[in-house]
Amino acid sequence: MGHGHGHGHRADADRRYLAAALALLLAFMAAEVVIGIAANSIALISDAGHMLTDAGAIALALVAMRMAARPARGAYTFGWKRAEILSAAVNGLTFVALVAYFVYESVRRLIEPPEVAGALVFGTALAGIAVNAVAAWLIARADRSSLNVEGAFQHILNDLYAFVATAIAGAVVWLTGWGRADAIAALVVAALMAKAAYGLLRDAGRILFEAAPDGVNPTEVSAAIIAHASVTGVEDLHVWTVTSGFPALSAHVTVMPGGDCHRVRRELAELLHQRFHIDHTTLQVDHVPGTACHMITG
Repeated sequence: MGHGHGHGHRADADRRYLAAALALLLAFMAAEVVIGIAANSIALISDAGHMLTDAGAIALALVAMRMAARPARGAYTFGWKRAEILSAAVNGLTFVALVAYFVYESVRRLIEPPEVAGALVFGTALAGIAVNAVAAWLIARADRSSLNVEGAFQHILNDLYAFVATAIAGAVVWLTGWGRADAIAALVVAALMAKAAYGLLRDAGRILFEAAPDGVNPTEVSAAIIAHASVTGVEDLHVWTVTSGFPALSAHVTVMPGGDCHRVRRELAELLHQRFHIDHTTLQVDHVPGTACHMITG
């Protein structure tokens, strides 16, 4: 009961941090759109578009956190815990769409550079750095072991780096009049977004396709189970991740005749916890000749 109570407080605190970051970003984004249009800056507009996805990512994260907290019932025996993984995947896909647009627009402006108000770009970018630094600090205080929260954090962190690039570009345009610097800054933003998209889609994909948890080798798990003195074999071994921080395992284990199935099950569950950090295990333990022990979940 104490664990659940603590987890509830943690989730409430995470939602407050995300909500505060969302309010901050929305307020600044509205101002940046107006300034970006006035300054004719693709770098500022790309940053504003990035901030829109930041806000969307945080809003989606908040919805996913509420869905994931729903208890398991009916047909949903794991509850809605995969909601946060779907949220992370959507975040990654929005990055891909924005990368395509900003690369296209930046290349067009490299070929035909427009007039850009460098001083306005520089000042707005400095303000954006401050706003994103505060937002990143807020989200960093939440539980980043959640792929959902990590996805929102990556959005903010990339936007912070993007504003640094935009500030440099604004200073170059302001001091030298070289308008192409603005388009180059937007390409830097696109490169950062592509990197973040790859990481999010890779991690979300591993969970959605039920790959083994990162750092857990099924071959090593099988070898560790078979190494038990009473175990003669292991079949139908599956290791996957239900959601962030929730690895699971199921297997059919056979033990030598006369072996204590219940003792072996308890010892294997402890082994999996200590060595591989897997707590949700379903082990069907039987004697070799076919004298069955019933399935026990730990």
